[in-house]
Amino acid sequence: MTNPWKKDFPILHQQVNGHPLVYLDSGATSQKPYPVIEAMTQYYEGYNSNVHRGVHTLGTRATDGFEGAREKVRKFIHAKSVQEIIFTRGTTTAINLVASSYARANLKPGDEIITTVAEHHSNFIPWQQAAKATGATFTFFPLEADGTLDLEKVAEMITPQTKMVAIHHLSNVMGTVQPIKELAQMVHAVGGVISVDGAQAAPHMKVDVQDLDVDFYQFSGHKMMGPTGIGVLYGKKSLLEQMEPIEFGGEMIDFVDLHDSTWKELPWKFEGGTPIIAGAIGLGAAIDYLESVGMDIIEEHDRKLATYAAEQMSQIEGLTIYGPKSHRTGLVTFNLGDVHPHDVATVLDAEGIAVRAGHHCCQPLMRWLKASATARASFYLYNDESDIDALVKGLKKTKEYFGHVFR
Repeated sequence: MTNPWKKDFPILHQQVNGHPLVYLDSGATSQKPYPVIEAMTQYYEGYNSNVHRGVHTLGTRATDGFEGAREKVRKFIHAKSVQEIIFTRGTTTAINLVASSYARANLKPGDEIITTVAEHHSNFIPWQQAAKATGATFTFFPLEADGTLDLEKVAEMITPQTKMVAIHHLSNVMGTVQPIKELAQMVHAVGGVISVDGAQAAPHMKVDVQDLDVDFYQFSGHKMMGPTGIGVLYGKKSLLEQMEPIEFGGEMIDFVDLHDSTWKELPWKFEGGTPIIAGAIGLGAAIDYLESVGMDIIEEHDRKLATYAAEQMSQIEGLTIYGPKSHRTGLVTFNLGDVHPHDVATVLDAEGIAVRAGHHCCQPLMRWLKASATARASFYLYNDESDIDALVKGLKKTKEYFGHVFR
């Protein structure tokens, strides 16, 4: 069956190394459909201007486009107010804002930050450093063998000293979806705050921050068919109002005196300087595209592909798949015997197949898996079973090429 969406992605209609491109690295960055590319081109060609500052026609159109994108984000994640939507450079910046502004101001010795060893470095190092700066304890929920959480074990760890839980929604290595709603209930029961890295989840499933009842949620545009350089921090208004900006300058000020200054109201107090205008407009167009397909359809499509991939790849003798056997979303992480993942990726690339290889910015997790590195195939709406079949064929060819390793 022909994929009905692939035609919308111009980059996919090419050959790489003499083969049709099979792009299986959407966990790193997704490809962009025509509507996103066109929306950004229209901004630069038709109404390129700064926002919030001028009353001329171009400035008004740019401001409407920029703030219109904020409203699209609000609806996309079901936030209460646009005041809770902060535009950032990406998930990393959004997490660092929470760790630097909220955590460092509110944590003290004896308090506890809990995370997991499965976090992307962007959701690990900021909390590690916040713990060092405040004297808080930095500790970890135990993972089951497949990367999931046992909520009974989690409940035993959460105490009144647990002031912050920072965790991924969807693992960029294991493909596991964590029980965020249940975690939030446990954390709030002891008066703590939960911050969720949604970089992998937001592109692949419906996210309702009010239903999940998370305090902070972060994600990036480039992983959800939008442009690079734009991301989102969602925060509950009551918490964002307590927080101080960590970047100062134009756009975020209300009044500047010689010895003191005051800040604009939310969300602008956290958006100093000229914002990422074209990026926000592109993100808004990406959200339009995703919603035109339907997030339920996307989630089902990505789950089916991941299941099909795991089933087909598991038939290759000597190949190890990491993560849960079922309920995985959007990716399969693996190793092919003792062949280094970089060598696997190189052979696949010669066949026109793009996969990720390395530690995936998850060195603590690699050590937990007892692997120096892994390869990862990650999928999105524009992929189909023929891409998986090409991957399996490429892996078999890789195994033949490194046949001496398997003797």
